[in-house]
Amino acid sequence: MLTYLLRRLAILLLSLLIAAIVLFVLLRLLPGDPANALLGVGATEAQIAAARTQVGSDQPLLTQFVSFIGNLARFDLGTSFVSKASVLEEIGNRLSVTVPLTILGFLLAIVIALPLGIVAAVKADRWYGAAISIVSQLGIAIPVFWLGILIVTIFAINLRLFPSGGFPLKGWANFGEAAVALALPVLTVALVIAASLLRYVRSATQDVLGSDYIRTARALGSGFTEALVRHGVRNGAVPVISILGIELATTFLGAVVVEKVFALPGLGSMLLLAIQQRDYPNVQGVLFISTLLVLLIGFAADLLQRFIDPRLRGRAGAP
Repeated sequence: MLTYLLRRLAILLLSLLIAAIVLFVLLRLLPGDPANALLGVGATEAQIAAARTQVGSDQPLLTQFVSFIGNLARFDLGTSFVSKASVLEEIGNRLSVTVPLTILGFLLAIVIALPLGIVAAVKADRWYGAAISIVSQLGIAIPVFWLGILIVTIFAINLRLFPSGGFPLKGWANFGEAAVALALPVLTVALVIAASLLRYVRSATQDVLGSDYIRTARALGSGFTEALVRHGVRNGAVPVISILGIELATTFLGAVVVEKVFALPGLGSMLLLAIQQRDYPNVQGVLFISTLLVLLIGFAADLLQRFIDPRLRGRAGAP
């Protein structure tokens, strides 16, 4: 298991290096010079040259790349061209919105999807089992921004139970206002993810119900519920955990849409603003941190699978 863990860590670091290389190349392929973000209209040649020296765009690409990788290794994401603030500090402030939005929405999605997915599989021959499956399919087809607008219309405009958007200026220092501000965004994220996750739970449960070990347990005298809980849940959880990792990463990356609908100052909003302002350090920082978090989510999901399934632990040396 230790060998496997070291191998996975090596793959994680290699994936992060490849992502950093791709990020560096793509940003340098964009038209224009990063120094333009520091200058106004009508800048002189001397000002342009000074700005290029300041941002390092006058250096050879290889020198820029070595400096870029070195800074990433020290977790130095640079300084914003526009606000002059530390990119890492700004990302930390934005993550205080994006991470709770993602985690709370994801946990609520699990609470919704797990029981409903099991019911949809166990009671597939009943009308409500079929209805759950149909509703989940409709949920997948609904765009997240349309669902967000619909939720705002119902709960904020018509019922006036929650604010339609925004976030307290003091952030989580005012916990009550912050929690209320995230209520509708979290619900939006949860419904979208639950609709997708429910299908996988239903499919995994159906596979478990048709397995030999469930039939054997029933033949030995175990009741249906006992056989499902004792023998089915653990086996059915293995493929679902893999999907959970993918869905969590998708939720994190897709938070930009929800943040835009609800005017939340999260990581996605920071990325959109940085692209509009051609603030290259902010763009690089957000994309790098996002990639790192997605890779860590996949790493954690893989380890959790092996912790739950002894068969995978027995193949720890396998790729």
